[in-house]
Amino acid sequence: MEGSWLTLKTPLCEPILQTLEGLGFKEMTPVQAATIPLFMRNKDVAVEAITGSGKTLAFLIPILEILRKREEEWKKIEVGALIITPTRELAIQIFGVLSSFLKNLPQFSKALLIGGDNPMKDIEILQSGANIIIATPGRMADLMTRTIPNLSLAGMLRALEVLVLDEADRLLEMGFETSINTILGYLPKQRRTGLFSATQTEEVRALIRAGLRNPVRVAVKEKRTASEDIQKTPSTLKNYYHICESEDKLNFLVSFLRKYKDLKTMVFFSTCACVDYFSRALEEMVKHTTIKCIHGKMKKRRSKIFAEFAQMERGIIVCTDVMARGIDLPEIDWVVQYDPPSNASAFVHRCGRTARIGNSGNALILLRPKEESYIKFLEINQKAPMQLYTEASELTKVQVLHRLKKVSLKDRAVMDKGTRAFVSFMQYYAKHECSLIFKPKDLDLGKLAQGFALLRLPKMPELKGKHIPNFEPLKVDFDSITYKDKIREKARKERLAKYLAGMWTDEKGYKRNTESWSRAKEKMEKRRNRKKRRELALALKRKHTFDDEDLDELARDVSLLKKLKRGKVSKEDYEKDIGLEKEEETAD
Repeated sequence: MEGSWLTLKTPLCEPILQTLEGLGFKEMTPVQAATIPLFMRNKDVAVEAITGSGKTLAFLIPILEILRKREEEWKKIEVGALIITPTRELAIQIFGVLSSFLKNLPQFSKALLIGGDNPMKDIEILQSGANIIIATPGRMADLMTRTIPNLSLAGMLRALEVLVLDEADRLLEMGFETSINTILGYLPKQRRTGLFSATQTEEVRALIRAGLRNPVRVAVKEKRTASEDIQKTPSTLKNYYHICESEDKLNFLVSFLRKYKDLKTMVFFSTCACVDYFSRALEEMVKHTTIKCIHGKMKKRRSKIFAEFAQMERGIIVCTDVMARGIDLPEIDWVVQYDPPSNASAFVHRCGRTARIGNSGNALILLRPKEESYIKFLEINQKAPMQLYTEASELTKVQVLHRLKKVSLKDRAVMDKGTRAFVSFMQYYAKHECSLIFKPKDLDLGKLAQGFALLRLPKMPELKGKHIPNFEPLKVDFDSITYKDKIREKARKERLAKYLAGMWTDEKGYKRNTESWSRAKEKMEKRRNRKKRRELALALKRKHTFDDEDLDELARDVSLLKKLKRGKVSKEDYEKDIGLEKEEETAD
């Protein structure tokens, strides 16, 4: 179905064609050829296509053509199109592509509304006007529900022509249902809606039923031979795997990155703490190349780091799955998955950062020996053909763990990062969706701690009372390890002095008594005994005991009551016998 942009039945305007030529997009991809004509004919579309298939242009071009063909001129405060994306990085990326088109279509204004900055900046942008808005759901829903002086965002959206939900499956995975519903509640019913996703989950199908009117479903798959299964990764992508023990993973990664230091590489880790720690480690071990890191907790810095890495011709970015979906970074040569993804679909999206739109690319996942069955799982579950990375033997063998320990000894901040990374990895591993393969009990915790170059094991429930083989803590005075940051070191020394004096305040401001464990245990036993005595006294107070005399009196009262009911005694005699004699009335 793909072909030249000139083959479309509804011709594109000259400014759009000029921009496409300038960007180097000479031919349409299958998803573009299938989607653009439908969208331009005012059809609602639900598009499913593999990552890297060119979905961004599949909705940007119809948006521009639909807005351009409106008979009335767009006012600056009228929003004609709204594009919702799950992450800031993807929003920035789409905004950049849109900006290229609007250079030749200056009649349209645009706005980028994402979290991380002061909302007042976004309000100022909206007050200046925006015909096309690209936003993350949280920020858009927040602005819609705010009371803004001299601005009605709901009023701006009354003329909305097109709504696009990009990476819809990811929007729902990240828990944006409430924000999406809030946004939909403010939008006019008469609009065109495009829903784009890499996978059609049940949640996405529910969203299609709720938000689209008689949608046309577009599912674009790569052409394969009859003997081959339909795979979810591009055919130009080569997927490799390498098996090694926990204590060898970092050594292998450093050797690998040194070999390909002149290329552009993404390295995925499981948690934000792991990104912080291992990016610092790689800065020490892989010289003469730029290393960036990015994760979801970075807030304001993410946009700047993303933009810088996008402009780089070579380098390394260490990241979490915040960079796994929809991000189109130019010419990524390698995607390395140091930790396996939390679910199988994330594997496909990570790999999809390379081999985009017909280009070739390589991906590598590192696994432990007991995780090797994950390879077969990926081949069956995700239709991802895997092959062993045979060049491992050719890599220059390095031993970097000892060197990383020296770095930790010189800077307590690195030691702290290593501890947090180890703890966060253990928590991530215990919650892995594929628990039949990734079993915490199968982890050799000693070798794992070695792989993190820990100086000592952290105090955590998973390690309490366990003998951990294959790990020997470093015999040093840990209180003597200092922070390079003089302000942090001064604060640490003040806390340490209070600790040694018997009382200290932790980082949250809570006072901690540093008395001996035996003394603390004695106090705890006394508290427990006092509590038991109180509970016993209360129970005795509530308990009512009867002796023989009480039981005889109760039986006599019951007998008198029966006689009263049968009329054998009068009411006055009954009351007299049980002690309820009528008191004599006294006159005033």
